[in-house]
Amino acid sequence: MAEQVAQMVVVRASGHLFDHEIRYPAWEADSATLTRYVEELGVGGVILLGGSAAEVGFKTQTLQGQATVPLLIAADIEEGVGQRFSGATWFPPPMALSTVAERDLATALAYAEAFGAATATEALALGINWVLAPVVDINNNPKNPVINVRAFGDDLASVSALTQAFLRGAQTQPVLTAAKHFPGHGDTAIDSHLELPVLAHGLDRLATLELEPFRRAIAAGVDAIMTAHLSIPALDDRYPATLSAPTLSGLLRQQLGFDGLIVTDALVMGAITRTYGPYEAAVLAVEAGADVLLMPGDPEGAIAAVVEAVNRGRIAPERILASVERLWRAKQKAAPALIADGAGHAWEHLPPPPIQLQALAQPATRQLAADLLTASMTVQGQVEPCTAAAPGDNLVMVDDAVGCRFLDRTAAAIAWPQSHHFRLKLLDTQGCQQWPQNELRPSLVQVFVRGNPFRGSANLLQLATTWIDALRAAGLLRGVVIYGSPYVFADWGSRLEGIPHGFTYGQMPLAQGLILPALLPTATAAVDSREFTD
Repeated sequence: MAEQVAQMVVVRASGHLFDHEIRYPAWEADSATLTRYVEELGVGGVILLGGSAAEVGFKTQTLQGQATVPLLIAADIEEGVGQRFSGATWFPPPMALSTVAERDLATALAYAEAFGAATATEALALGINWVLAPVVDINNNPKNPVINVRAFGDDLASVSALTQAFLRGAQTQPVLTAAKHFPGHGDTAIDSHLELPVLAHGLDRLATLELEPFRRAIAAGVDAIMTAHLSIPALDDRYPATLSAPTLSGLLRQQLGFDGLIVTDALVMGAITRTYGPYEAAVLAVEAGADVLLMPGDPEGAIAAVVEAVNRGRIAPERILASVERLWRAKQKAAPALIADGAGHAWEHLPPPPIQLQALAQPATRQLAADLLTASMTVQGQVEPCTAAAPGDNLVMVDDAVGCRFLDRTAAAIAWPQSHHFRLKLLDTQGCQQWPQNELRPSLVQVFVRGNPFRGSANLLQLATTWIDALRAAGLLRGVVIYGSPYVFADWGSRLEGIPHGFTYGQMPLAQGLILPALLPTATAAVDSREFTD
């Protein structure tokens, strides 16, 4: 029984090869522990985060070689493989597609399908066989700190059409997909990483709005559905959705007819751990109908707790067997090259195929990302450059400058304004905080802001608006660029009136290299925007 339950567990690990590079040691197993999870416990899968694409390719091969049963190797790559693993293609967040759809639905659908295909292709090239996307939540609450631009839009029609297109693209490759977060996390304002949100809508509203994208994803053949850590009293007034039998077994399995994998959202999240702890949460999730326990805080303890629940008669052995059957069917699709004949229950395991690094960041894929960024960005006016004799400030504002992936010495947000005589002033909310003083200079303000799990964005927005208002009052605000949040862009409409400004959904160097040349004209022929788009 322990071997079967272990197949239901997916553990988290860093994509880095060396233990000293692990960024989240409380959540990510070191090499020795991960090897024990795979070889001795026989866990069913691993979710990877961080590292280079080359490291991840090597790591997936190593893990599959250690496993007796082929592993599901998953990643949260809602913005393409490059979102998590450097070297691969990093796309803008999915909400960018909704902006394109408002202008040209056919083009947006083509982009979404190509985006899904590119994500699946690059994932498979690294040995990742489970793409934890798309987000099918309707982000109809602009204050949502956890879904936000991860959604494909804020209305039912856009989200349904675009996520179905994404699925069509992903299904061109033998990878698993996952619609999330059931039964709908879009209309919440509390971060479920920290606390349990409550969705107070009645059954009629849920049926006509929140549930509909999941119905359509099921019809489109999505392989898995990820649960939401939120309370919905209309469905279950006792347990949150992840731990709710009426929600998972009743609504999702019986009423919606879904027979794929039900996977929990990460069980280390505060919305679950604060109330239920790591062991009871695992038992309750299996009781409710979950097939996959994602990121339990103590994998070995979670397995033991579920086994004990079976031995005591709390969970029927047939319940575990049903999940193992679904997992085997999923692995037949996601890991056909690792299974001897692709059928049966022999659990035979062949050596993993070689990784295909040459499939990553192909020119056509990078062009697709650039086209989507360009089609969804906004530019109003042009910034007047400064001069060497009278330089200005380039105020770059981020939540946390330490370890910021999208800013380095060559990033366009730093290098392009510098070539126009704007000197860098990097500000954040974690220590590099500086407020306007009497001596202000002509300034370009660049704000990197989007839904920020764990901390929110209030402090960053206060910092940015204080600077923008002070500079505008002094007549020294040359321009503003917002990277990430369309909601901040909309809220700042009157603040930006008459000021050259731009907005892009992307924060990566490619997005910077596309919007800045459009907003800040080339000062000399020696400056080439292509230098800043990698």
